[in-house]
Amino acid sequence: MGAVTPSGDDLVRVLATLANPHRLRVIAALVGDRAYVSELARTLGISRALLQVHLRKLEAAGLVASTLELSADGKAMKFYEVVPFEFALTPAGIAEAAETLTAKQADEGTD
Repeated sequence: MGAVTPSGDDLVRVLATLANPHRLRVIAALVGDRAYVSELARTLGISRALLQVHLRKLEAAGLVASTLELSADGKAMKFYEVVPFEFALTPAGIAEAAETLTAKQADEGTD
């Protein structure tokens, strides 16, 4: 899959989502393997509640996906995995994406 030039709104959403160290660590931990919430929380050394906040933001940005599965003992387990993505950040690509920003996104920023 080659790099794509995202829309301005998509670029703002993805960059804002990845601007958090916990979320970068979640992506790194999921590269090449999926994990369920408790396992991932132990691996990252953060609470499940905090992890779930970050997972929801990553999923909303389209960077991770979840599936609910039943374990052998009938317990529901939510597994997360990285959705393949690749963005090329170049000055020209940013200029192209900026032209597609909606007025709402352009006025709000991420501060």
